[in-house]
Amino acid sequence: MNKATFRNSLLLLLTATIWGFSFVAQSKGMDHVGPLTFNGVRAVLGGLVLVPFAAMQGASNRKKGIKTDRRALLWGGLWCGIFLFFASSLQQFGILYTSVGKSGFITAFYIVLVPIFGLFLKKKTGILVWVSALIALVGLYLLCITEQFSVNLGDALTLGCAVLFAGHILVIDRFASKVDGVTLSMLQFFVNGVLACAAAFLFEKPNLASILDARWSILYAGIMSCGVAYTLQIIGQKGMNPAVASLILSLESCIAVLAGWLLLNQSLSARELVGCAVMFVAIILAQLPPKKAANGALQDSSL
Repeated sequence: MNKATFRNSLLLLLTATIWGFSFVAQSKGMDHVGPLTFNGVRAVLGGLVLVPFAAMQGASNRKKGIKTDRRALLWGGLWCGIFLFFASSLQQFGILYTSVGKSGFITAFYIVLVPIFGLFLKKKTGILVWVSALIALVGLYLLCITEQFSVNLGDALTLGCAVLFAGHILVIDRFASKVDGVTLSMLQFFVNGVLACAAAFLFEKPNLASILDARWSILYAGIMSCGVAYTLQIIGQKGMNPAVASLILSLESCIAVLAGWLLLNQSLSARELVGCAVMFVAIILAQLPPKKAANGALQDSSL
């Protein structure tokens, strides 16, 4: 492993760590504000953090003579923001009723769902993805289904969040090749923030005092998780094998369990820990690159 690859691997690991601990910030922040208020303020903050990066990228593109498809950028920012709003809102509400560790692993189910949903967009899905989907279902059963065959409300909401995050990724895939990724991300955060803040004023009673009480959680989730981690991901993925990069980033779910245990004294039962392990195996399998036959053709094609 050369120095650049080692450095990028560390940056991606740092990204996964920031995202994993963000589940704790999301949980602690709701001791003072409602889920929609938290989601709205941190999203706007995340968008503001990305403004200078988007400006620098735009200046760089203009120097290189790269034109921006403004129509695609606006529509992409709108649709990505809408999906992100509903997904992150469900996740935020779900954390009210489940542990941050379980939330991290259930959310990560989107990694398995993305290639399956891709079938509707005529994208091929390989055998490993189907195997990982079956394994993930076993993991979800151990994580979510009680001995009375009931599902915790928080787990159900988080599973819905995973479905929406899968849709969010497919929407990003639709627009990312046409526009600058940093600017697209900035716009989606602003759209998410506006929608969440509007919903907060309709269904909650946000006030400055409560927001200030939750300031450290909001600052971490907005600046670190949205702004810094996203930028680190962009830098870290340059020159990296996408499969390796995604495997490192998937450690986010494991770090969420560790963070919940260290900072919130949340522990999982033996059954739930086995479910986490099974889910992690499914996540890894879903991201393994397809093998090539001797003639160079793909034996297993995945999204």
